[in-house]
Amino acid sequence: QIERRLDTVRSVCHLAQKRLIACLQGQHGTDPDKRHKKLPLTALAQNMQEGSIQLSDETLLGKMLDTCGDAENKLAMELSQHEVQIEREVIDPLCLLTETEIPNIQKQRKQLAKLVLDWDSARGRYNQAHKTSGTNFQVHPSKIESLKEEMDEAGNKVEQCKDQLAADMYSFVSKEGDYARCFVMLLEAQADYHRKALAVIEKVLPEIQAHQDKWTEKPAFGTPLEEHLKRSGREIAVPIEACVMMLLETGMREEGLFRIAAGASKLKKLKAALDCSTSQLDEFYSDPHAVAGALKSYLRELPEPLMTYSLYEEWTQAANIQDQDKKLQELWRICNRLPEHYRVNFRYLIKFLAKLAQNSDVNKMTPSNIAIVLGPNLLWAKNEGSLAEMAAATSVHVVAVIEPIIQHADWFFPGDEDFNVSGAFVAVPAVNSNHLSHTGNDYECGTLERKRPLSMTVMEGDLLKKESFGVKVLEFPAAPRRCGTVNRKLTSPAFQPPLPPCEPAAEQPCPPAGAEPGPGAGPAPSAAPAEQPQAPGAED
Repeated sequence: QIERRLDTVRSVCHLAQKRLIACLQGQHGTDPDKRHKKLPLTALAQNMQEGSIQLSDETLLGKMLDTCGDAENKLAMELSQHEVQIEREVIDPLCLLTETEIPNIQKQRKQLAKLVLDWDSARGRYNQAHKTSGTNFQVHPSKIESLKEEMDEAGNKVEQCKDQLAADMYSFVSKEGDYARCFVMLLEAQADYHRKALAVIEKVLPEIQAHQDKWTEKPAFGTPLEEHLKRSGREIAVPIEACVMMLLETGMREEGLFRIAAGASKLKKLKAALDCSTSQLDEFYSDPHAVAGALKSYLRELPEPLMTYSLYEEWTQAANIQDQDKKLQELWRICNRLPEHYRVNFRYLIKFLAKLAQNSDVNKMTPSNIAIVLGPNLLWAKNEGSLAEMAAATSVHVVAVIEPIIQHADWFFPGDEDFNVSGAFVAVPAVNSNHLSHTGNDYECGTLERKRPLSMTVMEGDLLKKESFGVKVLEFPAAPRRCGTVNRKLTSPAFQPPLPPCEPAAEQPCPPAGAEPGPGAGPAPSAAPAEQPQAPGAED
């Protein structure tokens, strides 16, 4: 049984030893230091550290390469020591088994077979001589004696060889546990190596993560709002503030803003510039449609819409309320339930859109139009139905929500809004652009907003002042501009919305200028008499 297993054991162990040597990355049979220098990991570590020197430690990539290079070098050292241990405790014993011990046993077997043949030959010669000595008296008795001694000596050699072979075989069987132990030690060595390698990695990971967290130059598009604000230390997202500031400078009188698509290459370039938080945005001031497109794209690419998934059902239910007072009350309540970061950015955006709607005579972007083109980028369903169904259902609800919020922005979000929150944006000088064609005091479509002529400012200021005191004044036709009229429609709603639920009911808003007092209304304030003395020449 032992003899039959010898060849199989040798073949299996030899193949395992061969495959294990192939797994080693270092040169077989060398000391740890020399092996370490030849490892691929060592070459990688050296390349990383050289790259970090070229990039300098001031860049994130340079810091990462330096830290990772040091870690890879330590891993390479651990690997070289691990491979030396594997050679000593696993490969060398297997090599001794397959190259020395089993071949010695097999050699003993061949030697025994040869001795048996020699013994059989000597015994045959002795038997032949003994047989012929009875009939042939010429055979000398001493020859027969020498043949017998030769036969006995050959028999003794066979017995000695057989005993030695049996001893070697029994020794092989007794050592099988030691041979099997080699594979246990292989796994133990691998486990020890991986533990040490893991310790190296776990030690360096917090340092790498700290470098990563400190680096603020990360893409804003497609990043959750909270993560972007936390990383940049801002209240308003960079793309929102940058786009709003650029539009305030050059886009408030641009017809079809947020509706007309921008050039794809320009939009892509602007998004990339905003992603790396660059301040080199001067070239984009001349293309407000690209700026508006970038703002829409940022809002749409947020993982969670600005009006949040959690309040989606409440927004849609509020959109279906028919009574305007109740609807506004409910929208006010939902606005105040937005998470803080989302509410601040939503307020900022709504204040800007309300300001944009004040120029609707020129830019044609009324609250309704703004809600139609921008609303679907502020709220959408998380996972309901097909894409077309979601878009259709959401757009109807969102328009019904966004339009009244823009109309009554000052009621939903009282107070003035400082759009330059970060203080990083300054007014840029007038730029030469295809959108601008200015002659005298006239405007063409899409011009940058300029200071209004003094005469027109005084005229409209007087009209508004007189209307505020309750005096009925005729409207004077003004010299028309090329894309819109001078007289701007009042943006006040036809009725004042109700007070928020948490405010006392005693503070009722005043009716809009020129509206008839309702039933039960008190007398007109004494500060606004029906007739006021007019300055000389006012009738003209």
